[in-house]
Amino acid sequence: MSSMSIRFLLSPLPCQKSSASLSRTRVSTDATPTAAPPPPGVGADAVRLEPRVEERDGYWVLKEKFRQGINPQEKVKIEKEPMKLFMENGIEELAKMSMEDIDKAKVTKNDIDVRLKWLGLFHRRKHQYGRFMMRLKLPNGVTTSAQTRYLASVIRKYGRDGCADVTTRQNWQIRGVVLPDVPEILKGLAGVGLTSLQSGMDNVRNPVGNPLAGIDPDEIVDTRPYTNLLSQFITGNFRGNPAITNLPRKWNVCVIGSHDLYEHPHINDLAYMPAMKNGQFGFNLLVGGFFSPKRCEEAIPLDAWVSPDDVIPVCKAILEAYRDLGTRGNRQKTRMMWLIDELGIEGFRSEVVKRMPHQILERASPEDLVHKQWERRDYLGVHPQKQEGFSFVGLHIPVGRVQADDMDELARIADEYGSGELRLTVEQNIVIPNIENSRIGTLLNEPLLKNRFSPSPPLLMKGLVACTGNQFCGQAIIETKARALKVTEEVERLVSVTRPVRMHWTGCPNTCGQVQVADIGFMGCMTRDENGKTCEGVDVFLGGRIGSDSHLGDVYKKGVPCKDVVPLVVDILVKQFGAVLREREEAED
Repeated sequence: MSSMSIRFLLSPLPCQKSSASLSRTRVSTDATPTAAPPPPGVGADAVRLEPRVEERDGYWVLKEKFRQGINPQEKVKIEKEPMKLFMENGIEELAKMSMEDIDKAKVTKNDIDVRLKWLGLFHRRKHQYGRFMMRLKLPNGVTTSAQTRYLASVIRKYGRDGCADVTTRQNWQIRGVVLPDVPEILKGLAGVGLTSLQSGMDNVRNPVGNPLAGIDPDEIVDTRPYTNLLSQFITGNFRGNPAITNLPRKWNVCVIGSHDLYEHPHINDLAYMPAMKNGQFGFNLLVGGFFSPKRCEEAIPLDAWVSPDDVIPVCKAILEAYRDLGTRGNRQKTRMMWLIDELGIEGFRSEVVKRMPHQILERASPEDLVHKQWERRDYLGVHPQKQEGFSFVGLHIPVGRVQADDMDELARIADEYGSGELRLTVEQNIVIPNIENSRIGTLLNEPLLKNRFSPSPPLLMKGLVACTGNQFCGQAIIETKARALKVTEEVERLVSVTRPVRMHWTGCPNTCGQVQVADIGFMGCMTRDENGKTCEGVDVFLGGRIGSDSHLGDVYKKGVPCKDVVPLVVDILVKQFGAVLREREEAED
């Protein structure tokens, strides 16, 4: 790892499987190369393979000749470079303006509604006018007690409007932020080693890794060095990296370090899968996984293997190919898989090769290190670490929501019992590592673990995930977090299950709650009740799987009124997951 450097890389019915996906090989952790079809990109029109962007004054902009038919977000980027709000300190002047004055001009209104997302700031215009959600960059989900306390201090000042969420990308989001405070918050983040830079809109999202990296007795590789390097490259070491801030759409990346595939490689635009080649450790690559309202796809093999030294160069090459060639019209057709479909996997691969430092990219290795027959382990509860005499404790954070006092308590516990470190997970939970075994009993008696964040939650609560919902998010059709908890509690009173059932809630077809990977998923919609009256409802998904046998779920029933969800879930659990009605269970006893 010491030989790696990033300095030279920094330049001054929703989600039904498409017909295209049915003809492709489903994602597998087995990256054994197959016979490649003729490269579609070889005979492509030279104009199509001409980069659509060019560098101007240190930023990348869409060329004039490719601007016809572009979407509104692309026009916003052309009108004013979003990264100038950070890299040229435009946020200082913007923060001095009142919201009324900001809304008077189209440019400044687009600043707060669109361009500030490049700084990780999302205006809650619909539900919390003048307040923002701030999304951080937290590679591998690793955070410290000092960082947690700082974030708690930020949200505490906003009273009822302030709270934080653990996200489905191992990340923190804080809520209630007001614009005049942003410059100081950014300085405070930097002071504790955090950044919110490039965490929204057409940027690379938080690099995901194994939440048990470095402490898991069965881990394949410690993912933290790689996710840290990726984050440093993406953000230009917190200074901004404009070479990759003008992508056609958002882009997700993960590094796999465990047989459990906690990182969900099949739903990332780029996934690094551990593999040996000729006696050397490295990674096979999967590309193109994504969710969107109109289409969802699992990642597919790129037929490529890279050594550790090429983890960043290949990421850079893939991002540049996407930046240069991706379409910028209909936003529903601008994720990277659409480009892969157009060029073909070999055509896309050839474009990546062109952008590698020496225009070399090795073919995939058949020596995949991820065990195919592996039962995914539960990280909640107490588990021994690879370090003798130490354990980690996984805490259940109900639907990922925490308050300032919760964060302070979590920080205190991490300091008092562990090493001052906390790990966030994609299931919206938290792991506290490095606890001496002699202190486990005392830790488990802490009021926070007994009353709020249990290491041993009920089976149906264990796998519960929920997006923000319409409490804060303007895109969400329904409220999710409180409803998910209420529905699950009601179902638990009616049935008994013998194993966890992963239930995910998402407020809209953007599926931030990732309902397609859940055993049972609920996607918000408007529907009609038995009287024909419009009401909040859900489309119910069934059959999503994670791990080596990953598979996206399908719509089971559409337009279910929210008031009818509990009996439907009870019926599904009894018929498909072996649940037993508690009335029957008690009668048999």
